[in-house]
Amino acid sequence: MTGAFVIIALVAAIVAVLVVHTHRIIRAERGQKPGQAPGEGDYVFEVTYASGLGGGQTAVVRVPRDPQAYARQFVPRDQRKKDEP
Repeated sequence: MTGAFVIIALVAAIVAVLVVHTHRIIRAERGQKPGQAPGEGDYVFEVTYASGLGGGQTAVVRVPRDPQAYARQFVPRDQRKKDEP
């Protein structure tokens, strides 16, 4: 019976810590708008993959900060208007 009590107490303590942490985050972010404001330029990610025996690949991924430019990337090339890049 004491083993079950210990497990229940540990679970309750973990849940309490999570609730307090969540409450602090929500209170700290109150008044902020969700998401990110559109901006100029791109986020640049360098992705490196090493396969172990000396081989590997590196790629650079660019993600526009502007939501409209990001959405335009998913439009097929033949469907795009001529005045768009």
